[in-house]
Amino acid sequence: MHAAHDRTIRLRDGRTLGYAEYGAPDGLPVVYAHGGLSCRLDIAAGASTAQQTGIRLISVDRPGIGLSDPKPGRSVADWSDDITELRDQLGFDAFGAMGWSMGGQYALALGHGLRSSVTRVAVIAGGLPLTEPGHFAQMPPVDRTFIRLSRRAPWLAQQCLGFMGITARLTPRLFTRLAAGDLPPADGAVVRTERSPTFAQTSAEALQHPEGHIEDYLAAMQPWGFTPEEITVPVDIWGGADDHFLDPSWPTELARRIPDATLTTRPGGHFMAHLHWREIFDALTR
Repeated sequence: MHAAHDRTIRLRDGRTLGYAEYGAPDGLPVVYAHGGLSCRLDIAAGASTAQQTGIRLISVDRPGIGLSDPKPGRSVADWSDDITELRDQLGFDAFGAMGWSMGGQYALALGHGLRSSVTRVAVIAGGLPLTEPGHFAQMPPVDRTFIRLSRRAPWLAQQCLGFMGITARLTPRLFTRLAAGDLPPADGAVVRTERSPTFAQTSAEALQHPEGHIEDYLAAMQPWGFTPEEITVPVDIWGGADDHFLDPSWPTELARRIPDATLTTRPGGHFMAHLHWREIFDALTR
């Protein structure tokens, strides 16, 4: 699904980096990192609010996902190298960083690696380093399963993810109904009402290249390349009061560990941002 807002650039190492632009073209640039098993399209629902709040939303596909070429063996910290090239080619300097779910650590990587350029970071329903004791066991069952498969039987993980993508593409209503049924009520409601692109369209685009998500899971199980304690830019941690997908202690713990972090909990589940776009974007423009 390639729309008018889709773009690509060529990186110095020859890879293509894909992204989508939403919101106000002349607004504050905010580089967004999508969730796990997703892609650049998962922020599209916030596009009109980004326009209203004066934000130029630049949603980037991680390597191997969507429009971006793979980069086997990548780490979370490597993300700042790709975004440095994106920033230089697009010609902006100061920018905000934002990440949802598994994209949270990538937004933090920009706050750490590009601290002289990043004005503020928003982490929505984000996680803790999985290399630290006990955190992997607190992951949602679906992620634990795919991480184990990615490490031990990547061919099987690729088949499972590929089948999910085909289902999303060929039978979008069935895919949406099954996905919503597996989620807690607060999140199921968001998935069912998502429009242009729908949840199924986003998933179909994301899962076209299952091997990219295997890369993503392998990177999640490696050290980030920095610790939360090393981040010196202002960070807003957003959590959903009804998030039954994420371990409920994680937003509080992440906010406690980042020196200049603010924790905000609002009604909603793992998809809480869809209910609070304006407040999240307003905080990024402080």
